[in-house]
Amino acid sequence: MAGKFEMYSDKAGKFRFRLKSGNGQIIAQSEAYESKAACKNGIASVRKNAPDAALVEISK
Repeated sequence: MAGKFEMYSDKAGKFRFRLKSGNGQIIAQSEAYESKAACKNGIASVRKNAPDAALVEISK
């Protein structure tokens, strides 16, 4: 099964999304958005910007 985005309303009435892997585990969670449209834009941004994102390891 492929991963999926889930969009939902939190306790404060704001919109959020989470990205779940094929096995149902949450692998990313969004900030709170004021509107459903803004939340959908956040999902679109992840889809657009993450496919080839580099891995940058930061060590202390």
